[in-house]
Amino acid sequence: MSIVTKTGDKGTTALFTGERVPKNSLRVNTYGTVDELCSTLGLCRAFATNEEVKEVVLNLEKTLLYLMADLASITDVYNITAGTVAEIEADIEYYEGQLPPISCFLQPGDSKSGAFFDLARTVTRRAERLVLTLDETEKVNEHVKVYLNRLSDLCFLLMRVEDQAAQA
Repeated sequence: MSIVTKTGDKGTTALFTGERVPKNSLRVNTYGTVDELCSTLGLCRAFATNEEVKEVVLNLEKTLLYLMADLASITDVYNITAGTVAEIEADIEYYEGQLPPISCFLQPGDSKSGAFFDLARTVTRRAERLVLTLDETEKVNEHVKVYLNRLSDLCFLLMRVEDQAAQA
């Protein structure tokens, strides 16, 4: 079977739940930005030096696939739950405990992997803004908003972990 379906040739795409919408709709733009974020996290994982960090990032990428499904669906049944948020909060707590307190502003670029994590942080913030805008007119899973907010925090911490390793 070919990946060429020709169903989108007139500027529409199908949501996960079957509805056809314009490819430039806010919903498609929103989950497209999360897709971009997932690719950015792939760069983070490819350049990360810490094996534990790589495993965390792989799990984040997998979770983002489910998050995109939530955004690409018009439904009341969601993949991202309070449990998903609790998992990322546990990762945040773990890495916060591994790092010294911040005493100054941090400039990205002390390591390649750290710079990619900072890029992922900013893409996450953009995705979060789009989700909040989408939520003004369409129903959005509440846990998606919280998860993305936490993910940007985790990306910042993982940048610090990678930068700290590069300075050692």
